[in-house]
Amino acid sequence: MKKNKPTSIAAGIGLLLMTMFLFTETYAQQNAGSAFTVQQAIDYAIKNQTNVKNAQLETEIAQSKINELIGVGLPQVKGTADINKFIEIPTSFVPAEFFGGPAGSYAPVQFGQKYSSSVGVSASQLLFDGSYLVGLQASRTYADLSRKGLQQSKIETAVNVSKAYYFALVAAERLKQLESDLVRIDKLKHDTKALFDNGFVEKIDYDRVELNYNLLESARNQTARIVENSYLLLKFQMGMDLKTPITLSEEIGDLTIDPSMISGDSVSYSGRIEYSILETQHRLTELDVKKNKFSRLPSIVLFGNVSANASRNEFNIFNPDYRWYPTAIIGASLSVPIFGGFQKSAQTRQAKLNQLKVENAFFTLEQGIRLEYQNAVTALRNNIDKLDTQKKNRELAREIARISKIKYDQGVGSNLEVVDAEGSLREAEANYFTALLETIIARIDLDKAAGKIKY
Repeated sequence: MKKNKPTSIAAGIGLLLMTMFLFTETYAQQNAGSAFTVQQAIDYAIKNQTNVKNAQLETEIAQSKINELIGVGLPQVKGTADINKFIEIPTSFVPAEFFGGPAGSYAPVQFGQKYSSSVGVSASQLLFDGSYLVGLQASRTYADLSRKGLQQSKIETAVNVSKAYYFALVAAERLKQLESDLVRIDKLKHDTKALFDNGFVEKIDYDRVELNYNLLESARNQTARIVENSYLLLKFQMGMDLKTPITLSEEIGDLTIDPSMISGDSVSYSGRIEYSILETQHRLTELDVKKNKFSRLPSIVLFGNVSANASRNEFNIFNPDYRWYPTAIIGASLSVPIFGGFQKSAQTRQAKLNQLKVENAFFTLEQGIRLEYQNAVTALRNNIDKLDTQKKNRELAREIARISKIKYDQGVGSNLEVVDAEGSLREAEANYFTALLETIIARIDLDKAAGKIKY
């Protein structure tokens, strides 16, 4: 009977190792692909993420609007041509005395020919328009706002990709740990089964170990699915096809979080893209007020026109033997707003009120940034403390589990003590990885709150 114990244990371990190997290989094949560091993942996302692409398109649209507005101030040239056929030649009334009739009476006379045509070229040049000049400034400011919107989109993308990357990295590390724990518990399970078969332990002792194994296996399977979903989330945040294989090249051990680098004494508002965007919005409200004031000024337009006209009784308008009669004109027009039903005053009032709204928003934004920063500092400090505690607890749980197993193998410890120690170790490991992820997320949130993430 004793000779069968090593064989049984070896067979069980071999079967488990084969199962784990096949699982690992399958998982690796599913996730094999281009290797990304977190920075490479961010760079990929900035090039491919839909939100960033749309923000880039907004900057191009804004630049096109500038070009459109500039075109209004450039010479405007238009060509015209028309041809007409009178079904009935127009009738005019002329003094009858021209035809020998009595004075004071009028005679109907048809003037004109059946066909007429004209061609011409007209041009105009805006010389001065206060609203146009301010509008041109506003369009350039709006383009600046769109560029800052693109920057904000890149920052948000970097934050989302970073969080998704480390979530996947920690989940994968947790899966590796569970697989290692499962191998250890499986050995304990087979050892206990061999002892039970030989009558050295009771059935309840084996059941306790098997229960622990089943719980651990369930946790492994759940974590494996979490890892799979975390990779999908990362690829989604990167703007990558979800079917594309990907691997992560960074390691958990590469992460360094130094508590001494945390400072909650001050925060720079200017480092936040939200503050810069609000400053640009304030500039737009200033220009809106200025535009409404300038709209009361005159506008001056220079214009000119060259045309030629022809009339025929037959449809031979384009016959070169018949003459065309040219006309040319040049001039300038002055438009002076005099009274517009108090519309300008109302518009100016609205623009000033909008300006006040933005000025009020500065206070709220400053307080919000300060609060966000202080909360981020507190969260990171708390999570660092928590991570340190959970790391110590994990080491203690590992040591307790090790000593409990040694005592059990030497016959001075109980099976229940070993199972309890393994359960405590499983809980300590889960708590450690949770604290690790929360600390990483807190660090990213602090970098964002401090305005350290820039693109």
